[in-house]
Amino acid sequence: MSFGRRNPIGAALLAAIALAACAPRLSEPPQLPYQKVSALVHFPDFYPGLGTLYVQPTTLPYGPFRGYDRNGELVNTIYMVPLHDLDRHASIRNIQGTPLPVDHVEIYFNSGHPGVEMPHYHIVLWHVSAERQKTLQ
Repeated sequence: MSFGRRNPIGAALLAAIALAACAPRLSEPPQLPYQKVSALVHFPDFYPGLGTLYVQPTTLPYGPFRGYDRNGELVNTIYMVPLHDLDRHASIRNIQGTPLPVDHVEIYFNSGHPGVEMPHYHIVLWHVSAERQKTLQ
């Protein structure tokens, strides 16, 4: 008799562990040309709620920015879209995508900060659950 027939819960648990191990995980720091935002502008190394951010300087202001948790795991991909681009109905093309599946998305206004001083919208693609997102402090 096989293990799965004798202990279906154990077989399901082993399958879940095996599948979780197959999920892609990207660790900090990302490959060049990504650079830590805090090394480019006056910005904290770890920003509560978003994580440690990296960006390719040539892609500013749009990004993508990559956010990592305190364990160095990629948790979000962020795009910053200037309000003036939206106001003039500009097309924004050929922005690099995200390397991981998206759990949920947040879009919110920001009046400006170091690195992207003009008013803009953050489009945050979360690669972790909303519950896990709340732990990024």
